[in-house]
Amino acid sequence: MVVGAELLRLIDSIHRDKGINKEILFESIENALLTASRKRWGPHGDLTVRINRITGELEAYEDGKRIDPAEFGRISAQTAKQIMIQKIREAERDVIFDDYEKRIDSLVTGTVQRFEKGNIIASLGRAEGLVPKSEQIFSEQYRPGDRIRAFLVKVQKKGQKVIIILSRTHPNLVKELFGLEVPEIGDRIVEIKGIVREPGHRTKIAVYSSDPKVDAIGACVGVRGTRIRNIVEELGGEKIDIVRFSDSPDLFIRNALSPAEISAVELDRESQHARVIVPEDQLSLAIGKKGQNVRLTAKLTHWHIDIMTEEQARKLRELERAEIYKITCIPENITEKMLLGGITSLKQILARTADHFQTIYDLSPEQAQALLEYAAQRDKEMEEERAKIQQAPARRPAAAAAPAAPPAESAPAAETPAPADQAQTEAAAPGAGGTA
Repeated sequence: MVVGAELLRLIDSIHRDKGINKEILFESIENALLTASRKRWGPHGDLTVRINRITGELEAYEDGKRIDPAEFGRISAQTAKQIMIQKIREAERDVIFDDYEKRIDSLVTGTVQRFEKGNIIASLGRAEGLVPKSEQIFSEQYRPGDRIRAFLVKVQKKGQKVIIILSRTHPNLVKELFGLEVPEIGDRIVEIKGIVREPGHRTKIAVYSSDPKVDAIGACVGVRGTRIRNIVEELGGEKIDIVRFSDSPDLFIRNALSPAEISAVELDRESQHARVIVPEDQLSLAIGKKGQNVRLTAKLTHWHIDIMTEEQARKLRELERAEIYKITCIPENITEKMLLGGITSLKQILARTADHFQTIYDLSPEQAQALLEYAAQRDKEMEEERAKIQQAPARRPAAAAAPAAPPAESAPAAETPAPADQAQTEAAAPGAGGTA
């Protein structure tokens, strides 16, 4: 059995190579010897095994009386070795787990090692990372030996192994890449207020500058688009839209839908619903390919968005206002008060409670309840009429998009960072420019 200075050297070597605390190693050996001796001799007196931390000598006591460790014998030593190896592996697993658990929600870089059932296995140094098929970008192809940079999502223990889950599709992958490329983000001058993503296609990111002298979009794009181009290349050409954040929902929605020209934005704050009105020739641009632009805008701004032309909006407003006049379960003077109070549609009625109408418009509980029931029933009946109005005058139907939980579209690199409400960057050959 290895004892004395040789044992100390062995423990020190394992400590340096594996990063395992020396005390854990000492305790593992002591517990292994103690377990092995009990397996051989069975239960007996109070047995204690201890390794001298200075000399490395093994000390054993039974009922307080010192005994010769040589009595453990060869079989006990082999059993102790097996137990010790298991304990060291567990300790190494715990060290790796603790190390990577601290790095959750950050970027890691590794080398592609192999593929298992569509999953990418990457070497991270002391451990292996797993990129599930669901966390891979459909357009990316990797080969063994390729460098891969991914977002660390989760770390979990499974038996003697540590499973490190990585993602190439997570929105925060883009956020972390911006943090690396844009020093102003690290200095907290520029802040990323929101980011949404359709991996492999487009990302839309909202930025804000706390320093009026620093343009948030220009800082993210970089001189001649150098910063944004590096990020686009890392994402395999994914487009990125950089939009200017605003506390005003109206302005934020306009910025997010850029470069489409917006005629008006009508907000219903009660239902978090926005009606965006655009000239007919801007409808396709505002909606985007397969509805991508309006869909990402809804997720980024957390507003349900309907996009329609000016003619569609006019007809729809007339229809909704006419429905208010058709309500017969309340007095006519109350109808006028509601219109003056900004309630111009059945949906706005449904966004309020019976208590609201009792308090503000002096309706009885029965009248308030009847009003809500009528509005709910009539609103369902009107869906078909609304759809006809939205589709009739336009070459393509108006679009609607609902917001999603938080958690950005790619924009072409700008040649010169210029103040703008949105920058668009596309992967292009070196030297290619874009507009901010």
